[in-house]
Amino acid sequence: MNLTRDRVHSIGWMTVLLVCGALSLALMLRVNAVKSRVANSEKHIVYLKRDIDFLQTEFQTRSNQQQLKTLNDVEFGYEAPRAEQYIEGERQLAALGKAPAPGAPAPIRYASADGVTGSEGEGSSGGAQLLAMVSPVSGAVPVAAKDAVKADGDKGGEKDEAKALARDARNLGKRLARIEVASDAQ
Repeated sequence: MNLTRDRVHSIGWMTVLLVCGALSLALMLRVNAVKSRVANSEKHIVYLKRDIDFLQTEFQTRSNQQQLKTLNDVEFGYEAPRAEQYIEGERQLAALGKAPAPGAPAPIRYASADGVTGSEGEGSSGGAQLLAMVSPVSGAVPVAAKDAVKADGDKGGEKDEAKALARDARNLGKRLARIEVASDAQ
C-alpha cells in the first residue's frame, strides 16, 4: 500500500475533525449537565423561599396569637365556652325567648301544603285546600286568608280547623317552653 502525501494529509485532517467532533460532543453533554444542575438548584431555591415565607407567616401568626392572648388576659378576660353554657334542645331555646315588644317586626310565617286543589278534570277530590298562614306569636291570620275563609263560608269544618290552628299557634310558645322529663311523662 503506497500512501501518498495528499492521502496522508487527508487522513490526518479527518482524524483531527473526528477528534474535534468528539470533544465538541463531550463538551456539549457537560454543558447540558451543568445547565440541568443549575435548573434543579434554582427550583430548590424557589422551594426554600416558599418554605421560608410559610415559616415567617407561621411565626408572625403565632406571635400575634400570643399577643392576643396576653391582651385578652389583661384587658378583656374572655374565656372559651364551657359545657354548661350550651342548651340541650329547642325547648330550652324557646324558654329563653320573650314576648315581642310593641312595634317589633312581624314574626316569620310559614304555610303547609298538605292538600292542593287541582282542576276538576284531573280527577282530584276537590275538597283539599291550602292552610292559611297564621302567626305563631299573635295568632293573626292575613287578610287574604280571612277573605278566602269567608268565600268558603259553606264549609264549616274548615273554619273550625283555622280556629284550631290559630289557638295552637297562640299556645306554641308555652308548649315549647315546657320541659318534660321522660320519667314524668310515664
